[in-house]
Amino acid sequence: MTHDPSLPHDLRPRARGAASNTAGRFEAQGVRYEADGWECDEGERVLRTHVSEERPRRIISYNRSPDLPFDRSINPYRGCEHGCVYCFARPSHAYLGLSPGLDFETRLIARPEAPARLEAELRARSYRVAPIAIGTNTDPYQPVEREFAITRRCLEVLSRFNHPVAVVTKGTLIERDLDILSDMAARGLAKVGISVTTLDDRLARLLEPRAPSPTRRLAVIRRLSAAGVPVRVMVSPVIPGLSDHEIEAILEAAKDAGAGAASWIMLRLPREVSGLFREWLAIHYPDRAGRVMNRLREMHGGKDYSADWHRRMRGEGVFARMIARRFDLAARRTGLDVGSADLRRDLFHVPFETGDQLSLL
Repeated sequence: MTHDPSLPHDLRPRARGAASNTAGRFEAQGVRYEADGWECDEGERVLRTHVSEERPRRIISYNRSPDLPFDRSINPYRGCEHGCVYCFARPSHAYLGLSPGLDFETRLIARPEAPARLEAELRARSYRVAPIAIGTNTDPYQPVEREFAITRRCLEVLSRFNHPVAVVTKGTLIERDLDILSDMAARGLAKVGISVTTLDDRLARLLEPRAPSPTRRLAVIRRLSAAGVPVRVMVSPVIPGLSDHEIEAILEAAKDAGAGAASWIMLRLPREVSGLFREWLAIHYPDRAGRVMNRLREMHGGKDYSADWHRRMRGEGVFARMIARRFDLAARRTGLDVGSADLRRDLFHVPFETGDQLSLL
């Protein structure tokens, strides 16, 4: 493997998903390192994770996508140290002047004031309750959450307001918050989605280098389920020619662990993710690269990715229909084809603050 010119010659990424750090699409200039013959042989430097902080003006993001089952979400962090090479959120780092490559998984943004902003927005007279999704862009239980506990503090706010929440994660740190989640679930206010891309430890380690192993994620499903928290296994993404053969096995394993529902999404390669994933394939699976990309292009009109509504999540064509049919049959066989119960909205209330005047009515 030749060294990427977007990185200093002595810097080697360890346990990272991306192999390069090309400038984002909004940057007029990029950086290219060239050896000048004066390098000192002082050994390799390890690429460390750096976390900075942001003070958001608003924390609830709204969307009108017909492809999503929610219209609002919270993301406590920008960037994600799990380093999943396929992550569709990588292009969002370009808006920060950073690379969707290694910057996305090593230069993280924490939002410590998110819980306070969340409470302020829930108290607004104009607010109308509907389930909030947490972790739809970057993982709320990535390793940095252990230090900042932003996700936990957001859950505490939602619990006090009796506000419904759906959490999506690969992280085992969610077990720390079982006290909150189980209590909210008992009130019909919480459910969790756990992403399981593959059961193959080697493939998982290469695809998602700093995420918990597949076995550990199944253990999380087991603990959540035992605590009374409704769990959906997310077979996401399905990678044609690489992981699609595991659909049935993943559903069986998730059912045995206690999952009550299942969903799937086909691999998506928007913007810079396409180049990063093709680069990853060439390094780790050169013998399958052509097959994987050809399958994806078949499903997206000859392109690596098409962002058309109603098709971007699943693709179209013969192969896409075959995957959908296999998933449906496996979900029916395992009993995971039932949708999870709707979260309650009728319990929502704004708790009193110190100094509030009590109503006589």
